[in-house]
Amino acid sequence: MTRRPLTLRARHVLPIAAPPLDNGWVRIERGRIAALGRGIPPSGALDLGDAIILPGFVNAHTHLEFSELREPLDPTGGLPAWIRRIVALRRRRPLNHDADAVKAVHLGLQESAAAGVTAIGEIATAAPLDAYAGSGPRLRVFREALGVSSIAAATALSNSIRDLDWLQSRSIPVGISPHAPYSVAAPLGSRLLAEARRRRLPAAIHLAESLEEEDLLAHVTGPFRDLLEDLGVWPAGEPPRFVQTADWISQLARGPRGIVVHGTHLGRNPTALARLARHRGRLAVAICPRTTLALSGGLPPLGLFREAGLRVAIGTDSRASNPDLSVLAECRTLVNSGLCCAAVAGTLATLHGAWALMLERRCGSLLPGRAADLAILRPASPHSDPFTAALAPDTRVAATLRAGRVIAGRL
Repeated sequence: MTRRPLTLRARHVLPIAAPPLDNGWVRIERGRIAALGRGIPPSGALDLGDAIILPGFVNAHTHLEFSELREPLDPTGGLPAWIRRIVALRRRRPLNHDADAVKAVHLGLQESAAAGVTAIGEIATAAPLDAYAGSGPRLRVFREALGVSSIAAATALSNSIRDLDWLQSRSIPVGISPHAPYSVAAPLGSRLLAEARRRRLPAAIHLAESLEEEDLLAHVTGPFRDLLEDLGVWPAGEPPRFVQTADWISQLARGPRGIVVHGTHLGRNPTALARLARHRGRLAVAICPRTTLALSGGLPPLGLFREAGLRVAIGTDSRASNPDLSVLAECRTLVNSGLCCAAVAGTLATLHGAWALMLERRCGSLLPGRAADLAILRPASPHSDPFTAALAPDTRVAATLRAGRVIAGRL
């Protein structure tokens, strides 16, 4: 495959893994970054004026199956009540929903590309797998599994292995996702993570997302037990055995890479937080600021995670809990709330996200040899600090490139 070399010049180039380049340029050859520099670019460069070039954003955690929703579901009642609405939404869908589900995923991919996203950590639960075989942002598809009864666990494990085989046979990067401590019993969780280790795959799990989760794990009671019983999935006889938060973290750390999703209430569990910090060489946290604000009434404890030395990535969760799939908007939420500065937000949304998805050798930074996955931003007005300009409310995404090809917008 041959591609014509391309050099892009802009007011600011933000490699993320290296200092910003004012009046910088990026040379692209065969879909990869061949060189970066500042000052006079190679001849034939395309001058983008006051634009900002940076790595494409990485959405480290999302559920694209809900991308057709025009507005989020009602968050009243917190996570257990919201999950009831999610299950009701799924059950209302027609039996021949496959075409609609594929369309929803494709809508999510298109929206993501238009928002400057070039890599996605997708949680695949109900969408047909062939939805992920198209073009657009690169994917890491985490096959999600749920099951608290022995019968449901066996079915979930079998289906997960089958789907992983199908995705890998089509060269789609994959991962494994035991859904959450309240929806995955201990035997299923252990088997899933053992499979992730055997295949050398990353794993992701929602942890410490709500206070009600703690009731179930500590006392096998509370709103989540009520929810599981009402849904008809709570087993008769002896209650299922659940994995505690700290133990989930230890099991995740035995694999090549693990993602703790949300972690909203980890500050209440010093044992789990200390274990997470101890394994920070293999584990990351993916936060979804606007979803957490909607369902928990507060923003993620970013300061706590950073003090523990953790890599923190950014996700959008889904349009069932979020008004859009913009990682840039998530960054603005963090900065506007005072949780971090613009430069830190830029690192979370690129470099850390790529690391969490085990894609750090492909994307997340602008370095020679990396894929030319770029977001090109156009601020409405110049600013001395390029990161502040990138996150300004009137800055727009002008174009998104994956491997040197425009997948949204235009140059």
